[in-house]
Amino acid sequence: MPGLSFTLPHWLYWVGLIVFPIVAMILSRRPQPKERRYSLPLAYMIAIAGGIIGLHRFYLKSLLGLVYIPIFLFILYANNQAHDARTVLSDYANQMRVAERTLTREESRVQEAQAGLADLQKAYDEAEEGSFGQKSAERRLQRAQDTISKGEARLTEARTAVAEIAPRRDEAAASRNFWRQAGGYAFYLILALVALDFVLIPGLVRRANAALPLTEEVSEAEAALAAAEKEEGLKQDSDYAENWIDRLSLFCGEFVSYWAVIAVFVYYYEVIARYVFNSPTNWAHEGMYLMFGMQYLIAGAYAMLTESHVRVDIFYAPLSKPRKAWVDLLTSVFFFIFAGTLLVTSWIFAMDAIAVPSGNSIVSDWARGQIGFGEMIGGLGLNQWTDPNIRWGEISFNEWEVPLWPMKWVMVIGAVLLILQGISKLSKDVREIARGN
Repeated sequence: MPGLSFTLPHWLYWVGLIVFPIVAMILSRRPQPKERRYSLPLAYMIAIAGGIIGLHRFYLKSLLGLVYIPIFLFILYANNQAHDARTVLSDYANQMRVAERTLTREESRVQEAQAGLADLQKAYDEAEEGSFGQKSAERRLQRAQDTISKGEARLTEARTAVAEIAPRRDEAAASRNFWRQAGGYAFYLILALVALDFVLIPGLVRRANAALPLTEEVSEAEAALAAAEKEEGLKQDSDYAENWIDRLSLFCGEFVSYWAVIAVFVYYYEVIARYVFNSPTNWAHEGMYLMFGMQYLIAGAYAMLTESHVRVDIFYAPLSKPRKAWVDLLTSVFFFIFAGTLLVTSWIFAMDAIAVPSGNSIVSDWARGQIGFGEMIGGLGLNQWTDPNIRWGEISFNEWEVPLWPMKWVMVIGAVLLILQGISKLSKDVREIARGN
């Protein structure tokens, strides 16, 4: 079975976090077709992302997608068997190494002891009966004999182990190679089917669209849900925007929401790499863990604007709008204490992350107070971004070594957005109280 050794470059990680949401926001604002149609680009995208399990066939309502399922399951089974065989092989190989080291060590010891045994026996025989020299020679002779007897016992045990383990090791190696080849052939079969479907997808899309009914039927459940939403008068996100701060919070919230789609693709890749190619990544989990942390911080202002935060409103909900505004105005003191503390501590964390002397970055020198701000700006050049010997501040401790300082600065951005949204909410409460309706 082929393996994967791809490691996501740091620059691609950051470019993906910026470019993907922008593209997604542009596509989401395109006018939607009035009639439901199957899309050729979407079919190809599904084939690329999930073709190995036939998702593109299921999308186009083709039951031939079921052909992919048993092949894919066999790949998983073969990889599991190969993994078990590799574990057994590793255990036998360790036992063989121990036995071989024992043979090498004990053979030299036994040979050395046997070579000196005659001299020790002669020294014992020539020593005066009952003398100290005879007792000393006897002890040396006894140690040599013990070394020989124990060494021969260990040699016998080691030779037995080698004789027993060698065929088992070879059997485990053969089993591992068999299952690896079987999984590889099954994977190549799926690739061939996907390549064939890439040619057939345009025709499958036309056939699926031709099979669509002329008028789209709406189920009773969908009709009831639409009626309930209309009756409740649910607000759209755009209905919350009253000023530029609100629009900024909405934009940032929508921007980071598409990061969840990135996580779907990344974790899908991680699962395929781990269970199909036996090549788990060293970056997927950490990259998504850090991404969701940044998403949580940036989306705070959006959640505050759209009132998505969890709160206990047993007493708050029945109040009139002016009284709610008074409550919000009085409790905003605690909010600004929290948001201000978040901003200050985030700034400290961000500056400390930049100041870590992990490279000769001029920005790190500025953060440590070694140079002034003007000197830092004047010294910035392309080499500060392209020189592999320059590292900007704090990095992660695992093999991926992604820079952590951008995440710390996202904390600052999130705190600023939260404070701005708090100011917007404060101004709305003041206007509501002034109106007094």
